[in-house]
Amino acid sequence: MCLIVISGDYARFYGVVSGLSTTTLAGQGWAVRVMLAPAAGYLLAGPVDAFTDRHVHLPEVLGVGAEGLVERVRTVMADDPHDVNAHRTAKAAVEGALRRFLPVDPEGELVNAVVTYIEDDSDVLRVAQVCDRFSLSERALQRLVRRRLGLTPKWLIQRRRLQEAAERLRCGSTTQAEVASALGYADQPHLIRDFARVTGMTPGQFAALHSH
Repeated sequence: MCLIVISGDYARFYGVVSGLSTTTLAGQGWAVRVMLAPAAGYLLAGPVDAFTDRHVHLPEVLGVGAEGLVERVRTVMADDPHDVNAHRTAKAAVEGALRRFLPVDPEGELVNAVVTYIEDDSDVLRVAQVCDRFSLSERALQRLVRRRLGLTPKWLIQRRRLQEAAERLRCGSTTQAEVASALGYADQPHLIRDFARVTGMTPGQFAALHSH
């Protein structure tokens, strides 16, 4: 989902990332990161497919009040970034700044429900199941998810399946073939391709990394 990140050096709005995302950290510092609910990105920025795989300066999205929010967060975090009270105050500042974008509209409620359904039900393996559940045509569902999330229903299902695959591989008590079969992949090579594209490593490499 979309993110708001405020640090001592920058303040950004991040769209959803379609593939592998890496951030190299060096030196010392802090950052306050807020992951938005599925409906929220559109409320702040309009159609979020314009932000897929990219970020912009936070004022470009929040407009009036963004600079004040950034200054408040930096002020409370400056003295001791490890202070729990500072974390609470920074969180409250962000929540307060975003409250003016409420309420969530009916379409936003729908996309929240779609994402919850896909993430919570491991039996959902096909876009057609989502269409049936919410009485939407595939075209209507595609438009809804792209506009509100920046990607596709198929991507949402794939992401959940790969998260499940990672959990099963981390346990080390199953084979790649068994994982592929349990998660509805046509074959093991299909799982390997999807897993490597998103994580940057094969399922075997991932399992070996977590074997100790």
